[in-house]
Amino acid sequence: MREVAVTLPDGAVRTFPAGTTGADVAADISKSLARAALAVTLDGRLSDLSQPIEKDVQLSVVTAKDEAPALELIRHDAAHIMARAVQELWPDVKVTIGPVIENGWYYDFDRREPFTPEDLEAISARMRQIIAARDPVRTEVWERDRAIRHYEALGEPYKVELVEAIPEADPVRMYWHGHWQDLCRGPHLANTGQVPADAFKLMSIAGAYWRGDSRRAMLQRIYGVAFRTKADLDAYLHQLEEAQKRDHRRLGKEMDLFHLQQEAQGSVFWHPNGFVIWRVLEAYIRRQLDADGYVEVKTPQLLDSALWVQSGHWGKFRENMFVVPDEIPSTEEEGPVLSGKAELMALKPMNCPGHIQIFKQGTKSYRDLPLRMAEFGCCHRNEAHGALHGLMRVRQMTQDDAHIFCREDQIFEETRRFLDLFARVYGHMGMTEIAYKLATRPDQRAGDDATWNRAEEALAQALEANGLEFDYAPGEGAFYGPKLEFHLTDAIGRTWQAGTFQLDYVLPERLDATYVGEDGARHRPVMLHRAVFGTFERFIGLLIEHYAGRFPLWLAPRQVVVAPIVSEANAYAEEVVAALRERGLRAEADLRNEKINYKVREHSLAKVPVILAVGGREVEERTVSIRRLGEQGSRVAALDAAVAELGLEAVPPDLR
Repeated sequence: MREVAVTLPDGAVRTFPAGTTGADVAADISKSLARAALAVTLDGRLSDLSQPIEKDVQLSVVTAKDEAPALELIRHDAAHIMARAVQELWPDVKVTIGPVIENGWYYDFDRREPFTPEDLEAISARMRQIIAARDPVRTEVWERDRAIRHYEALGEPYKVELVEAIPEADPVRMYWHGHWQDLCRGPHLANTGQVPADAFKLMSIAGAYWRGDSRRAMLQRIYGVAFRTKADLDAYLHQLEEAQKRDHRRLGKEMDLFHLQQEAQGSVFWHPNGFVIWRVLEAYIRRQLDADGYVEVKTPQLLDSALWVQSGHWGKFRENMFVVPDEIPSTEEEGPVLSGKAELMALKPMNCPGHIQIFKQGTKSYRDLPLRMAEFGCCHRNEAHGALHGLMRVRQMTQDDAHIFCREDQIFEETRRFLDLFARVYGHMGMTEIAYKLATRPDQRAGDDATWNRAEEALAQALEANGLEFDYAPGEGAFYGPKLEFHLTDAIGRTWQAGTFQLDYVLPERLDATYVGEDGARHRPVMLHRAVFGTFERFIGLLIEHYAGRFPLWLAPRQVVVAPIVSEANAYAEEVVAALRERGLRAEADLRNEKINYKVREHSLAKVPVILAVGGREVEERTVSIRRLGEQGSRVAALDAAVAELGLEAVPPDLR
């Protein structure tokens, strides 16, 4: 009998008869492993426990401890179990597809009546019954014609269409979860009982066109989430609840920071309170750039399409650019407003081509490098309306953008310098948990391997020299050079990607940027694209959600409200405000004829960090009653001491 060699993760090799399954191997290792096994990886590919092993292979048994593959399997099986539950409850429902997505899955159904929240409860209950039954999961590969006849007989037109779309060379794989069957690539768990019955939840119902085509049938999509344990599910639901409380769009309205409206899709109307945050951040990051040796520039909003053609953006990015004809519109009442014959211009979607135009003015020497050129550049990108999301995804954005023109031997030091700047800034912002990734060469790229080797090595050495742990993201670099990614964890455990640092050998070549080297010859500079915040819009949105609107005093748009308890204290309240403003604080008096509890409640909702209450006693003793946002009770302090205390606290962290 033919045998196969199975290499285990510890390097041990065991031989088995050909056709042995992953389940057999797990049982041969130990009974406890066989009970815990969910699937196996064969030469790194996730496979069913029932998959026959026909050749020598490296095998690893997947259990619930293996988070990523375990979640993939649990969520995939939960989607099938949900579809089975739906068809058991309503046999006339047609099923379509049910892929795994972040945190869970969805499944699309064709049903005449709309699903209701009560239906979701019934589906969940039936799912738990199916899980409790521990029905076996099995799979077969069918001939294409057999699968089509099968689904035609069942009256499942969507499945027929899916089978017909499978490439001829690919197998048509069928899975059974108990008696219920679905078309699927797999892999799946060994039985329905391996899905944790207390660690999933059906979340919502939405409409979705079949195949995303508005000309096709409108289906009903049910979303669910699933985790390995109930504790993980509870943590996720708590995070969702917290995220809803912290939603920057809701807080932006409550704090009167900004608004968006239909007439300016994807562009922000900043209110005075919101623009205070912007100005404080702009002043802060400008101080950092000045100290770090940057020069600040300003480039045009509107540039001829010829420049974008030369830079390569016209060919690769044009669908995301706002294109403008270079002509004066007609004022005639009849006839076209625009002729359609004019040369084209475009609103800049990025600042880099403009910065190269400044670099090219006059001759640059190797002694002039590195040249660190910064701009708070307003850019426009033609994002689809459906992709827009508050401050997080906009059409008009302002970047704290900069480009460093340097020699290749300066990449290491400039990268170290930026990493120091990045860590310092985010430390000041109260976000110190940063994961670093080095994104390396993609398959489609410009430049030779030797250049890529040097660039990737310089970035890796800079990360190591700064004592930073990092992961590689193979193939995720830009086509023109490798890049660093910065993943930040916020106050409730969510991860955000912010900032950018990218090496670029291509754009200086395309736009003919050169410097005179020590040898007297012309050389191309390396261009480092970098931003710390990314865009002001998205960064402010991130901060709003990170702090839940409760900004540290130096960032808060309204820092102190002085609230008289009685009208006789109004004059003293204004005196307190004047003292605070003289110390540089953003302070105001609330002199309305309202009770103090009403004022405190209203200003607390608006997330004002400090409320100073003053009444007859405070006037007489020249004190204030200090109430901090989120704290119970208040304390009394002398006016001069309170002003000094708050004045020190309001100083930006880089100036302390």
